[in-house]
Amino acid sequence: MLFRQTGVAHLMSISGLHITLLAWLTARCLSGLWRQTARWPGLLGRACLWCPAPLLGRWAGLSVALFYSAFCGWGIPAQRTVGMLALVCILQSGGRRWPWTSLWSVMVALVLLLDPWACLQPGFWLSFVAVALLFATDAGGVVTPAGGAAAAAHAASGQTSLALPAGGLGRVQATVRAHAWGRWALTILDAACSLVREQWVLGLALAPLSLLLFGQVSLVGLLANLVAVPWVTAVVTPLALLGCVLPPLWWLAQSALQGLMWGLQWLADWPGATWSTAVAPVWAAVAGGLGGVLCVGPWPRAWRGLGLPLMVPVLMWQVPGPAPGRFELLAVDVGQGAAVWLRTATHGLLYDAGPRYSPGSDAGERVLVPLLRAQGANLDTLVLSHRDTDHTGGAASVLQAFPRADVRASWPGRQVVPERLARPCLAGERWQWDGVRFEVLHPLTAEVAPGARSNALSCVLRVEDAQGRSALLSGDIELEQERALLARGAVLRADFLLVPHHGSGTSSSDTFLQAVRPSLAVVQAGYRNRFGHPADRVMARYAAQGIAWVSTPECGAVHWSSEQPDRWTCQRELDRRYWHWPLSP
Repeated sequence: MLFRQTGVAHLMSISGLHITLLAWLTARCLSGLWRQTARWPGLLGRACLWCPAPLLGRWAGLSVALFYSAFCGWGIPAQRTVGMLALVCILQSGGRRWPWTSLWSVMVALVLLLDPWACLQPGFWLSFVAVALLFATDAGGVVTPAGGAAAAAHAASGQTSLALPAGGLGRVQATVRAHAWGRWALTILDAACSLVREQWVLGLALAPLSLLLFGQVSLVGLLANLVAVPWVTAVVTPLALLGCVLPPLWWLAQSALQGLMWGLQWLADWPGATWSTAVAPVWAAVAGGLGGVLCVGPWPRAWRGLGLPLMVPVLMWQVPGPAPGRFELLAVDVGQGAAVWLRTATHGLLYDAGPRYSPGSDAGERVLVPLLRAQGANLDTLVLSHRDTDHTGGAASVLQAFPRADVRASWPGRQVVPERLARPCLAGERWQWDGVRFEVLHPLTAEVAPGARSNALSCVLRVEDAQGRSALLSGDIELEQERALLARGAVLRADFLLVPHHGSGTSSSDTFLQAVRPSLAVVQAGYRNRFGHPADRVMARYAAQGIAWVSTPECGAVHWSSEQPDRWTCQRELDRRYWHWPLSP
C-alpha cells in the first residue's frame, strides 16, 4: 500500500528498467573484456575476429536478462522487456531497423499469444502503455527495449544529448567538455533531465489509467520517483544481486532499502499525497486516456490543450448514490466472514471487515479497500459486530486507508488496532443520516458471561429508511440472543436479513424468522467452508416460511436497495464469465 501511495510500486517488482540495465551492464563488461583478448597471441586472440565484441556482448546481455527474468517469476513486464531485447538483438545482427510501433505491436501480439488472459492484468496495460508513451515522446525515435533503461544507459555511457546554441554558449559547451569534471557534470545533468521528463510524462499520461485500475493516483509520485528510481537502480538492486555472491552485501542492501522506506513513508504522510476517486465507466476512461496522451505527446500546443477537458470525467467521476431518505447495501463476498457496505445519500457505513486470510493478507486490503475506493466512498463509520477474526480481520487495513472513520464495537476494551479505542456498540444507540434511521438492538452490556462465546456480544444493527423499508444486520447471534431480543419486544421486522452466524445450526429459529419476515436473506460464507455453513436444516426453515435466500459463494456480492426491496442483483450474474458455475436452481 505504501508503494502504491507513493507511485513506486513498479520499482519493487521485476521492473523492465532493472532487466534492461542488467543486460546493458553485462554487454558492456563482456564486450570490453573480449576486446582485450584481441591482444593475446594464439587462438584466443584470433577469436575476436570470428565473434566480434559487440555481437558477443549483445547476446550475452540477452542471456543474462532471460535468466534473471525466468528466475524472478517471468511476469508480464519481464516478458515484454526480454522479448524487446531479443527482437533488437536479432534486428541489429541483421543490420535492420524497425519503427518502434512495429516492435511494440509484435511484442503485444506475442505476449497475448502466450497468455490470452494477460490483458486482464493491470501490469499488462501499465507496462505496454508506459513503454509506448516513452517511445512516442522520444524526439529521436530510437528503437530501444525500454525507455527508462535506454536513457540511463545513454547517460552512463558519457554521451549527453544537451545541445547549447552556437556562438558564445557553444564555446562554453566546448570548454566544459574539455574537462573531465565538465563531461561528468553534463552527463549527470542530462540523466537528471531525462529522469524528470520521463516521470512527468508517465505520471500525467498514466493518471487516468491508474484511476481506472486502482481508483487512486499518487500526487507525490514524481518527487518519490526522482529519488527512488536512481536509488533502487544504482544502489539497492546491484547490492541485492551481488549479495548472491557476497552475502554480507545483503545487509547493505537492506539498510539502503530501509532508508528509502523511511523517506517514502514521510511522503505518504503528506496531506493529499494521493488522489482517490470512483472508478469511471469505460467511455470516461477512454476519454481520459486519450486526454493524457494528448497532453504529453509531440503534438501542436493547441492539441495538447484539448487533453485537459478530456481528462475531467475520469478525474471527477462520482458513483450515483441513493436518494435522500433511502439506503442501499452490498453484502460483499469475502469468503468465510462478514462484511456489508451500506450507503445513504451522503454517508457510508461498513458492517464488519471480513477475515484475515494469512499473516500478510486480509479482506480489508484485498477486497474492501479497493471496493470502497472504486465507489469513491466516504467511510464514516465502521461497525465491528464482535471480536472473531472472520469479522475483524480486515479492520486494520480499512482504518489505515480511512483513518477518520468512526469505529463502534461491542467487546470489553474495544481496542481494534493499537492506540485506537472504539466507541461502545450497545442497545439503545440511535442516530440518523439523510433521513435514514440506525438503531442498535443488541447487546445490552459489553460484559460477557463466564463461559459464553464472543458471539453473544454481536452488535445487531437495524436500519430503516423514510418509507419504512428496513434491513437487519445480525452478526453471529445465536438462539439465546434471538430469544432475548424477542423477550424484550425489539422491533425485528425487516425486508433484508443478514442470516445470523453464516447460517449455522445454532441460529435462525422459527420464532425469530417469523418476527423478522424478510423478503430476502443473505448468507455470507466461504465456498465449501469447514464449518458446513449454511446448514441444510437451517435453510430449510427459510424455505418453509417462503423466505428467498442467496449465498455469496454462488451469488457473489449481493446488492439490495430499500427503494426496490423485492429485487436484488448478484455480482456474479452482472459480471458473468464463461468459467463461472451457474447458480443453483
